[in-house]
Amino acid sequence: MTTLLIPAALLLGANASAQKFENLAATPQMGWNSWNKFACNIDEKLIRETADAMLRIGMQDAGYEYVNIDDCWHGKRDKNGNVQPDPERFPSGMKALADYVHAKGLKLGIYSDAGATTCGGRPGSRGHEYQDAITYAAWGIDYVKYDWCDTKGLNAAAAYTTMRDAIRSAGRPMLLSMCEWGDNKPWEWGADIGHSWRTTGDIYPCWDCEINHGSWSAFGVLRILDKQAGLRKHAGPGHWNDMDMMEVGMGMTEDEDRAHFSIWAMMASPLISGNDLRSMPESTRKILTNKDVIAINQDKLGVQAWKFMSEGTLELWAKPLADNGRALMILNRGAGAVNYKLDWKKHKIGDDLSKRELDTGKTAYRWTDAWSGKTGDTGQSLDLNIASHSVAMLHLKAK
Repeated sequence: MTTLLIPAALLLGANASAQKFENLAATPQMGWNSWNKFACNIDEKLIRETADAMLRIGMQDAGYEYVNIDDCWHGKRDKNGNVQPDPERFPSGMKALADYVHAKGLKLGIYSDAGATTCGGRPGSRGHEYQDAITYAAWGIDYVKYDWCDTKGLNAAAAYTTMRDAIRSAGRPMLLSMCEWGDNKPWEWGADIGHSWRTTGDIYPCWDCEINHGSWSAFGVLRILDKQAGLRKHAGPGHWNDMDMMEVGMGMTEDEDRAHFSIWAMMASPLISGNDLRSMPESTRKILTNKDVIAINQDKLGVQAWKFMSEGTLELWAKPLADNGRALMILNRGAGAVNYKLDWKKHKIGDDLSKRELDTGKTAYRWTDAWSGKTGDTGQSLDLNIASHSVAMLHLKAK
């Protein structure tokens, strides 16, 4: 194993002029993460096979690019304090693994923590930020997910700034994904520090639930959506509200998975899958690779959706798009299917944030349903039947 000697000058502290690397996450990042499905049960074989699968099943073609290793990859620090991968699980080392992933045209992500230990009890980066960033750069890492366990007494903005500056000093562009859980309102200070920040605690694969773990809770899809109120003004190219890694293919119904994926797309959240890509059913693959839905998430305007109307169990959400069109999502939160007539003439949708307006009385639009593929125009009302825990998702373009 190569020993990395860290220049003392780089360990002295943050450079006051340091900035995060630009030209990363111009649209919400897309990839895969090991935690939701595998937790600590990871090794280099899994990561290689996942990279292979990402190409084989069309996820790379759909826009996914990051293969992210979450917690528990760590071994011990060596005598110089350099963090090492677990020699039994990653015997080839991280540099060889990064080379393998890069050869596939993909990028490799890794995990650390602002505390002395990670959430899984492995070595965190506290006191080793510059050392770890240089190590990651030498390995060829492209993405750092930075967690918030074991951080008693730390200032969140300062801790994440230190890692930002360490990454900058290391010289390799690495996306910084801040996993702070929203406790210290990272949306208010994170735009100049990281490329995305978690807005809530961990996700759980359910439609509308909260799993209480005592000192923390995990939340279902709707609970996380509801916690995004008021946050859209903080999101944009290079700095995104992160609603956590997705649970598509992890136990919910197909309708719930489609709605989950649509919500994340509309809200301009990073699209990070968390299921086993090597063995998922075709129905799940089709959801994760729906290019029409992904295009709405990856729209270059980078404006997060907002709810403009509620009616019974239905919610109507709008997202302005760079082509002067709109994405509309009609979400059925309820336990029964709903018939709904969408009368375009009744909806004049203005947005104070983007200063864009959808007025079908002035402009005619063609629409495409991102899930069914049906098309039509706003000259006629649209009759919809929206299943329980499902969505209709329409992309409108001016005629």
